[in-house]
Amino acid sequence: MTSSNCIDACLACLIACERCISDCIKDGNQQCIELCRDCADICALCARFEARDSQFSQKLCALCAEVCEACAAECTKHASHHGCCKDCADACKKCASECMKMSKS
Repeated sequence: MTSSNCIDACLACLIACERCISDCIKDGNQQCIELCRDCADICALCARFEARDSQFSQKLCALCAEVCEACAAECTKHASHHGCCKDCADACKKCASECMKMSKS
């Protein structure tokens, strides 16, 4: 397990969340938008902390995993009728897994 896996997963999740936000704005899905915004922000921060090997990376990775899991759960509710939500849920699950690994290393 390397920090580059975590960074890549965070950046992929950030992009998926931003796409999901754009899609959900059209439908007015406020809960999904809010969670995706939180998730995108923490993924960006987590990637930056990992890139510079911050002393706070482990703690931030644990929180990032928690936010990603919450976002994945919300997006999964809409995945059957919104492709962006499915993609976002998948990216969030992968990111949560990678961040959890890093939080325990």
